[in-house]
Amino acid sequence: MTPQTRPPPDRTKISAVIACYRDAPAVPIMHRRLTDTFRKIGVDYEIIFVNDRSPDNAAEVLAGLAAQDNKVTVINHTRNFGSQNAFTSGMRVATGDAVALLDGDLQDPPELIEAFFEKWREGHDVVYGVRVKRDATPFLRAAYKAFYRVFRAASYISVPVDAGDFSLIDRRVVDALNSLPENNRFVRGLRAWVGFRQTGVPYVRPERMFGRTTNSLLKNLEWSRKAIFSFSYIPLDLITWLAVVTVGGSFLAILIQVALRLLSPEIAPRGFTTLIILILFMGGIQLLCLSIIGSYLAHIYDEVKRRPPYIVDSILNDPRGAGDRPSPPYPSPTSGRGEGERSEPG
Repeated sequence: MTPQTRPPPDRTKISAVIACYRDAPAVPIMHRRLTDTFRKIGVDYEIIFVNDRSPDNAAEVLAGLAAQDNKVTVINHTRNFGSQNAFTSGMRVATGDAVALLDGDLQDPPELIEAFFEKWREGHDVVYGVRVKRDATPFLRAAYKAFYRVFRAASYISVPVDAGDFSLIDRRVVDALNSLPENNRFVRGLRAWVGFRQTGVPYVRPERMFGRTTNSLLKNLEWSRKAIFSFSYIPLDLITWLAVVTVGGSFLAILIQVALRLLSPEIAPRGFTTLIILILFMGGIQLLCLSIIGSYLAHIYDEVKRRPPYIVDSILNDPRGAGDRPSPPYPSPTSGRGEGERSEPG
């Protein structure tokens, strides 16, 4: 869609998809701020809250909000499937000309959607937020920055640095994302993979308004590992280089050992210490290679099982016109805009 074919604001519909987990206190504030933002822009809108089986009273708060405002849609998952699958769930239900993705903790300021919308009107298909500053410890801030730069260097696609899921995505891009069949979904990586015209808007990520973050160092490391193994073959290349270096080093060590035995037998390495060090070194190299191969095999195993990335328990105020859905729809991996969902596994 070019800038000339973008509909005017009064004929544009924006869908906001909010992933909610332990965010019950923030839900009414998010709703009010989103509503104010969309009314200021002058667009039609729908607000889709995805309750990823939050352990607090989010389900009750969201149900009350949906009863008061028919522009609010609530998707309830049967268990916690993670934020990436929550965004996927919301995108498959959204009906807007563009879809905004936000975390439910209010660290993604809804007011920035106005700037996203202007960039979208100029013809950009994806407008993402670039975090110039974030609330975290100095160690985590450095770790986040390091990860994005390592990920960009290792990935076979160009991924913007310091850019999270917070974004405004054109309908064409949403349909492309919905059509991707993989279950190990890293939205910001898939967003970069599909291409289209993309740009960033810098912003300062504020502190979390309520509660504590559910992230931890171990969770972030696991999340980083999945991201890299989903969009990079560098770890496999590392095995090749390790093999080359190890074989080359071993061959060189053999030549040195033979030369020392012939020229200076008294200083040539000998004994169990040298042998143990070499065994431990080679064993470590082998375990590292096996762990890299195992991570790729685990990804393959997850994909070939073809389990759905999430299961929906119910949908309140379904914007697609089907009404509330008490039975759990299983998403089709090739569905777009939510079509193709089925009520039984297949």
